[in-house]
Amino acid sequence: MKKVFLAAFSLMTVLSGANLFAQDMSKYGENAEECVKYLSYYTEYYKQKNYDDATPNWRQAYKVCPPTCSQNLLIQGSDLVSRLIAKNAKNPVVVEGLLDTLLTLQDQRAKYFPKYAATALNNKATYAAKYIKSDPKRVYDIYESVIAALGDKTKASVVFNDFKSAVDLYGLGELGTEDVLNLYQRNLGMLNAINPSSELEKKQIDDFRTNIENLFISSKVATCDDLLKLFGPRYEANPNDLQLATNIVKMLSLAEDCNDNDLFLNAVTTMHTIEPSADAAYYLYKLQSARGNVATAIKYLEEAIDREDSDTKADAGYLYELAVYSFKNGRSAAAYEAASKVPAMDETLAGKAYLLIGTIWGSTSCGGDEIARRAPYWVACDYLNKAKAADPSLAEDANRYIGQYSRYFPPAADAFMYNITNGESYTVVCGGMRATTTVRTVK
Repeated sequence: MKKVFLAAFSLMTVLSGANLFAQDMSKYGENAEECVKYLSYYTEYYKQKNYDDATPNWRQAYKVCPPTCSQNLLIQGSDLVSRLIAKNAKNPVVVEGLLDTLLTLQDQRAKYFPKYAATALNNKATYAAKYIKSDPKRVYDIYESVIAALGDKTKASVVFNDFKSAVDLYGLGELGTEDVLNLYQRNLGMLNAINPSSELEKKQIDDFRTNIENLFISSKVATCDDLLKLFGPRYEANPNDLQLATNIVKMLSLAEDCNDNDLFLNAVTTMHTIEPSADAAYYLYKLQSARGNVATAIKYLEEAIDREDSDTKADAGYLYELAVYSFKNGRSAAAYEAASKVPAMDETLAGKAYLLIGTIWGSTSCGGDEIARRAPYWVACDYLNKAKAADPSLAEDANRYIGQYSRYFPPAADAFMYNITNGESYTVVCGGMRATTTVRTVK
């Protein structure tokens, strides 16, 4: 205690005993000596981590000192008040009073030290999230006031919590569907506008973005019909608005069973017309395929593959999907050609591609003599064996098909009649496809 009094006495002597410091004393207010005294007392205790003795002296300093005298009065005071809230957690009346003080400290810091306003107001929102448990409207209002004041300086965590509180209020009937939808778009836009300073911050922002999307989906704020009623008139009024079209596609994609409608098709078409991209072309493929427009769907999927804004891995996925879609729609040669490119582009899809090629050959009917008609089954089994070698998880399916197709290998007697023997190389040309395989017969 002696150390504290000596520090206070020394400071007051210097400040009050010389005219040179008269201007400096003015920042301590009308009761400067009392202000300096309690500032010194609480600061020394605070430095010693003696928070119990620091707190009453800080209270006196906060009472007699103007908030402009020291930013530490507000920063360290926030720490001391937070500690008091933790100590009195079971007394809601005391906590409410302390919380008002804590939030006021952040407002004062933002007002009197504007250079640090972003930090202070983001802290205010964080304190609200931490300590206000039974009043979602109050929390929401605090978040909104912080976002209004800070704009793009709002922390990603605050942006997420703001949307979460809006969803809570929606559940209580205090916010409408359109309010939440507008907040969803605004808050995602805010996250997208943040320029992360590190990979860690980038990951955190990505996580908050994902959390907002997941919360939107799980909350079922809007049905597909709600979205169509909301965005239909907007699109009709501004059919060439790229940002609006992009938002419509995003929102309808998140709603359940809401991408097979004219609004979705028109919005994606706007995106593709104004700003062509692999994603837009892929969306159009999905839409056209759902409507049974095979040729148009394939055209858009091939465009997605050919565009430079998709990488090799994405192209491999598109090619595999093109192969499956083509095969289902009776275009075996096109399916074979697309699937054949996949293994070299993405080894994780190689097994599936080989399995698909095997089934394509196994279902192909060829003309010609008895050997020519059965030869496709050799090629099918070749690819099925490659499939299970590339991806052991496919072994069960591959073996089932191998068992089925190998029954159709030509009998040895037939092979003899056509002057071919086991182990020979044999080239199969059929249905626009070509492959070299090995002769195999059955007894």
